[in-house]
Amino acid sequence: MERTLLWLFLGCLSWGQKVEEIQDYVSDLDLFPFDFPDSTGARVARQANVLQRLEIKPHITEFTVKSTIISRYAFTSVSCTILNRASESREAVFQLQLPSSAFISNFTIIVGEQVYPSRMIAKEKRHGGNKKKNQKTETAENAESDMDIFRVATKLPGKDKAIFLLTYEELLQRRLGFYEYVVSVRPQQLVGKLFVEVNLLEQSGIKHLEVAPLRKAGNGDKGSQSPPVATKIDQTRTTAKIVFKPSIVQQASIDRKGILGDFIIRYDVNREPSVGDVQAMNGFFVHYFAPKDLTPVPKNVVFVIDNSASMLGLKIKQTKDALFTILGDLRNEDHFNIVGFSSRIKVWQQDRLVLATPNNIKDAKKFIHLMSTSGVNPATTRSNCPEDLHDCTNMNGGIQTGAKVLTDFIAKNVNSPKSISLIIFITDGRPTIGETNSSKIVANTKEVNKGQFCLYSIGIGKDVDFKLLERLSVENCGVLWKIPEEEDASLLLKGFYDQIGTPVLSDIEIGYSKRRAAYTTQNVYANYFNGSEIVIAGKLLNTSSSDLHVQVSARTSDKTVLLETDVPVSKNGDILHKEITSAEEGIQENGNYIERLWGYLTIKELLKTRMKSNSVKKREALTDQAKNLSVAYHFLTPVTTLKLEQDMNVQDPLTDISHNPSDESFRELPPVLQEQSRATGSSSKTRKKMKVSISKTSVDGDPHFVVDFPLSNITVCFNIDGEPDDILRLVSDNKHSGVTVNGKLIGAPAPVNGHKKQRTYFSVLTILVTKPVRAYIEATPSRVILDSKDRLVLPCDKTATVESQGLLITLNANSNITVTIQDTISFVILFHQYKNPAPFQRNHLGFYIANSKGLSPNTHGLLGQFLYTSVKIATSPTSTSSVLSQPDQEEQYLQTYNETASAMLKAKGHVIPVMKKQRKINNGKEQVDCWFVKNNAARLIDGEYKDYLVSHPFDSETPSWLTNELNETVMDSAK
Repeated sequence: MERTLLWLFLGCLSWGQKVEEIQDYVSDLDLFPFDFPDSTGARVARQANVLQRLEIKPHITEFTVKSTIISRYAFTSVSCTILNRASESREAVFQLQLPSSAFISNFTIIVGEQVYPSRMIAKEKRHGGNKKKNQKTETAENAESDMDIFRVATKLPGKDKAIFLLTYEELLQRRLGFYEYVVSVRPQQLVGKLFVEVNLLEQSGIKHLEVAPLRKAGNGDKGSQSPPVATKIDQTRTTAKIVFKPSIVQQASIDRKGILGDFIIRYDVNREPSVGDVQAMNGFFVHYFAPKDLTPVPKNVVFVIDNSASMLGLKIKQTKDALFTILGDLRNEDHFNIVGFSSRIKVWQQDRLVLATPNNIKDAKKFIHLMSTSGVNPATTRSNCPEDLHDCTNMNGGIQTGAKVLTDFIAKNVNSPKSISLIIFITDGRPTIGETNSSKIVANTKEVNKGQFCLYSIGIGKDVDFKLLERLSVENCGVLWKIPEEEDASLLLKGFYDQIGTPVLSDIEIGYSKRRAAYTTQNVYANYFNGSEIVIAGKLLNTSSSDLHVQVSARTSDKTVLLETDVPVSKNGDILHKEITSAEEGIQENGNYIERLWGYLTIKELLKTRMKSNSVKKREALTDQAKNLSVAYHFLTPVTTLKLEQDMNVQDPLTDISHNPSDESFRELPPVLQEQSRATGSSSKTRKKMKVSISKTSVDGDPHFVVDFPLSNITVCFNIDGEPDDILRLVSDNKHSGVTVNGKLIGAPAPVNGHKKQRTYFSVLTILVTKPVRAYIEATPSRVILDSKDRLVLPCDKTATVESQGLLITLNANSNITVTIQDTISFVILFHQYKNPAPFQRNHLGFYIANSKGLSPNTHGLLGQFLYTSVKIATSPTSTSSVLSQPDQEEQYLQTYNETASAMLKAKGHVIPVMKKQRKINNGKEQVDCWFVKNNAARLIDGEYKDYLVSHPFDSETPSWLTNELNETVMDSAK
């Protein structure tokens, strides 16, 4: 039926459409009775003969985006699977638009089962050479407004597939009262499995949430305002889950070429009238300040508009349309003026600013309407322009004129009520007449400004010197906005102005008690505009104190405001931690978001300060600081480069990587991935699922521990009734083999009529290795992280093999992962995932010790302590004399627990009542008969289970009580 519907759908397409486009519709589906064969002979459908004559291109079979947003900080993971159905190698291309404010944090390519992880390295200093040569190319590439392009091309062996995994992080900006999260859905093909999932957690509560229509270049948010088809929204007070999952037919109804557009989520949060929202976790804090219901502060604004020949036509028309609307939005108490510039400069009101009265607005609109361009060839504005032509661009003259008019007005009205002064500078080109040196234009503007106004630059099209405009804005407390050539400039200009059209505070300074906070990001701001937000992050000191003193000072139009209070950050952190651990699993995994947000903001600030500095020595110091932080947090920034690890058995570099953010230093990305030779390559169709050896010694489920004693031919089982967020030490052999295993518990309600109050499962397992080199593996039900020489993030729904410095990781998709250390130690982790979980079920992990030969006799932990232990069983609970070494000491314990026991277990000098039970392990595939020990394995384990709690998942220290016990054991053995 599905196959019939597909052919009916394709039959509706005009045959004049490219056959190649038809192939794109269907080549990723398994609905065809043929596989695009390379040779003739077998009879195939008539349509296949047409398709066979085409070169079979690799096709995207799966495109998924999973995002987690915690308190405005977004983690986005993109996975793209590309299949090469041809017998020969073909070029596979992965391309993605991502926000220009985002930092890439991980990139991995999996070809077949070979993994090519990436690592972030500091960029080496470049010496001369190609700067001028690349200047024009850089400008053209940076013509996007809010998006950059990440592109990878690699040769893909025949009959094989490649998986591209990209992760990036960003802080969502609040504009016009809403946060906006945008993810590009442009696979450029119809995709059999296309899936976008966004998980949102806001501790203060979600006030407003909407999913906008898909946005494409040039259409803004026109048309229907309803969410895209196949969008589902689930929302609670503090969380939301948004899923976009269009079928291939629904995709075709949006765009037949698979360019669906931007998937957009807008939301806002609840706020209390106070110093703002302060959140803390793991020694870091973030402060969100967004006051509301404030009276607007009057503004003084000068519009400096490029009307040279390059603006001829649609650009100047759309600019005028936007200005007509903007002038109508000025308040009666605002003052304004207009300056037009080409080779000549024309000022609407000479040497003054005027109030925004109805008559003045009317006269200003008339001036704008009569503003004209020269009509001479616009190409002359891109080179040295003859001074006798008035179509050239005297950018410096226009800015200087506007700045002088504004500063003179400020000087004359120094005793007037407080107001905010702005220059809005609009251009589509670069300086071609008068002062054309970028550094001198910036210096001249700073000289006339002297901190009296902020300059906001708007660049239209692709021929703009964005580097110059960015420096002008950053050096003068403003922002650069970009309008792509194909966009509606009138809509975007009005949108940009609206963001700064309502100032409500000026001279904002936010401080914290010096004994409690350090290394804070920018905390002094010239202006605060209604609907925006100030975000500050820092490190917490003196962790014994539970409060953080916060002080905010700012000016309104008529007074200075001072707010201060003590914020209970320790309680705040506990609440936030509980919110994260009780939310979706994707949110739990990114619980360290405040520290990463601090790193993100600090790097941004260092790069901005570097741009403003004129000292070579200071710039180098700032660059080094930014490099160190970027590498530490694995961020791709203008001072780092992304490098894929090469396979030593391959030949001929064939991979090309490019990324075009706003700094030209991103261009130096080497070709690093190489094609596997045909002799060693393997087809994805011929690979068999890897077999995994599962042992009895394990912990799985609720959690149920099973210990196998092969020397005694006995299996023992027990439960540990821990608490959610407990981190348990499972294996500890750090001093000898260098191996430690910890597991973190997650809670769930108990089944109805069950005997337990709650259930607990392992949500995170960490394996730490310190010999021969330090590395760790962190596993969750959705992904595996390997952090050794490089950092590698693998989703659990992919099959892969990774080998690194004595570690071998074998991942079976949606099944298990085997970790082998130095060929002598093997652990198996099972993934338990539920499509439709019951209330008492959680996605969780199981842990199995498959090979313990490399672990020493001193190994400890809840499982590790039994690896070299033998036990005995007395089948009658009353026949204990043969196994009791100290009956008096055991008597009270036995009287308590032997009523339900069917036998006695002797282990480590203790006698323990046990009963027969059965346990299912390995996803229920194997049933084990075992002797069950009650009461959290009392007397079976050394100490009690609380002695096995550790402070964090990466703790490998041996507790003092265990060190003393091991020393006594060694001394007893010596005797």
